[in-house]
Amino acid sequence: MRKLGFIVNPLAGIGGRVGLKGSDGKDIVEKAFAMGAVPEAPSKASKALERLQNLKEKFRLLTYPGPMGEDVARELGYDPVVLGHLDGNMTSAADTERAVKDLWEAGAELLLFAGGDGTARDVYNVIGNSLPVIGIPAGVKIHSAVYADTPAHAGDAAALFLSGSGRIQMREAEVMDIDEDAFRRDRLSAKLYGYMTVPNVRNLMQSAKAGSVSSEGESMMSIASHIVTNMEPGVCYFVGPGTTMRCVMDLLGLKNTLLGVDAVLNKQLVGSDLNEAGLLKLLDEMESRGIPVKVIVTVIGGQGYLFGRGNQQLSHRVLRRVGKENIIVGATESKMIALGGKPLLVDTGDAEVNEMLSGYVKVITSMNRQMVYRVAY
Repeated sequence: MRKLGFIVNPLAGIGGRVGLKGSDGKDIVEKAFAMGAVPEAPSKASKALERLQNLKEKFRLLTYPGPMGEDVARELGYDPVVLGHLDGNMTSAADTERAVKDLWEAGAELLLFAGGDGTARDVYNVIGNSLPVIGIPAGVKIHSAVYADTPAHAGDAAALFLSGSGRIQMREAEVMDIDEDAFRRDRLSAKLYGYMTVPNVRNLMQSAKAGSVSSEGESMMSIASHIVTNMEPGVCYFVGPGTTMRCVMDLLGLKNTLLGVDAVLNKQLVGSDLNEAGLLKLLDEMESRGIPVKVIVTVIGGQGYLFGRGNQQLSHRVLRRVGKENIIVGATESKMIALGGKPLLVDTGDAEVNEMLSGYVKVITSMNRQMVYRVAY
């Protein structure tokens, strides 16, 4: 019988909706909880494990106690082999590394883990590329290519591995992470830490995040010109993160939060670096004044995400109130072509909102030029 290792970093992504741009470090976790953050990694891990229920009798599930995997597994009706111990619910990188080591030594053939880039680094620190892995995306930032496109796809990829009798092809994927302190100061500093082995399933596993190159600068300014030219008076715009959105703010002559969400009304800044609570409060204010709200976002290069990666402040609560018809998307043509026909993705944590956002959306690719592209979840 095959053995599957299953680990959940219960604190992954805890800082996303409250606008902390990460969850690394005890101080940040405590601050996130104080701001009302709720752990979302367990529910995302559950979506992955659900996809394996038809194979329950064909593998043995190895996991760690309580919030690091056992709770999710038992809620889904699994009878896991629980290894190790925890001293409390406030887990750490050391707990993750110890869990990886214990599951590896217990004979796990594949490690399915939920977390973000920091979690991927912790896993890599222990096993390098010695054991196949599949990441369940649950963090604020997902630059590493060891993650599946969605939590459900992580489960599907694991199912292929477990039922593939060794026929599934594997590849090496990048383990990337950023400097969170610099990230919170609007400076993106990414570093390659190494490679881990993942299933080579293009429609399930994501690519590494692709940054914008200087040659695309003219295209981004053209997109920004289209957006600014068509901004309506008396409409409040929530401007998402990214270099394309920075061009929008530059054309408006406004201070930009490169990695956050700003609000603009009548081409004036009315909110800077807003978290979910701040956006909801501003929505209430705009509604009371009879002012409509629209959201402007770009696409994460290489991964194709619209919502759920790096812009969790634009949560399902925010997007439900704004509505799909009030979402404006801008992305360079080269970025869209690089997706190779894969759909744009959304992962808001709410099935109804994901469904609302799915279908087709217009993408501004330059001044007076748009394409219609499919959105999925």
